[in-house]
Amino acid sequence: MKYKKVLSSKGMVTFVWVLGLVIVWELFAYYIEGTKRTPENILPHIYQIIGSIFSTKPVSSGQTAIQLVMSNAGATLFRAGIGFLIGMTGGFLLALLMNLSGIVEKIAFPYLMIIQMIPILGMAPIVLAITKDIGVSRMVIAAILTFYPVSTNTLAGFKSVEKEKHDLMHICAANPFQIYTKTLIPSCIPYFFTGLKISAPMAITASILVDTLQGDGGLGVMLSQSLKHAMSIYVFWQIVIFSAAIGILSFYMMGVIEKIFLPHKRSRSNGKKVEE
Repeated sequence: MKYKKVLSSKGMVTFVWVLGLVIVWELFAYYIEGTKRTPENILPHIYQIIGSIFSTKPVSSGQTAIQLVMSNAGATLFRAGIGFLIGMTGGFLLALLMNLSGIVEKIAFPYLMIIQMIPILGMAPIVLAITKDIGVSRMVIAAILTFYPVSTNTLAGFKSVEKEKHDLMHICAANPFQIYTKTLIPSCIPYFFTGLKISAPMAITASILVDTLQGDGGLGVMLSQSLKHAMSIYVFWQIVIFSAAIGILSFYMMGVIEKIFLPHKRSRSNGKKVEE
């Protein structure tokens, strides 16, 4: 029974998942190497990428590849973070307004759908033309991508409250403020965090993509220059792996914050582990 618990543990599942990814990656890398194409430009071996991280050879402006990635990551993540906070606040407030007024919901929802359907690279030049500032544009795009998942999930949370709870609050002569603060907002918080878990990695991806439009620093700029062979191609691969890691980390960070704000959910999770 003990080995079954080990095999079904989260650590073992993660290990198997990572091992499978490494095996598939290396199989394709060896296949590409066998076709006599330059594997570094298409799919290098994992040991080559790891080697580039520890390499002391300068690739641009006297900086190594990892120094270049880290020095530009701060600017990109800062803009993504600001956009994420703006989108989170705006999304929650819009969901609240849509739940308060059916008219607001009917007017706003189609616009939310349209904005979500426009590709980021198509939306970015429009936002840049309006704001006339690439830094502000990056934050606005990150905010827009955060806005939709947060607002729709939070609205779903408001609407998920059972009729019996509404009736109970009316029987207790609760006013609208009390209904929202005692019942509706606490009920929508898990849905709100679901929206945050979806939008946090998207905000980072959007900020990197918008970086590629104009060169004043950021991971997207380095990504673009590396693909044009203005510097080592390993800068590109390091950015890809770094972005994926930060995206996954942001998802789990939202989960940790959710457990802090929702202690009853943490208790349920612990209870489940005990039962297993």
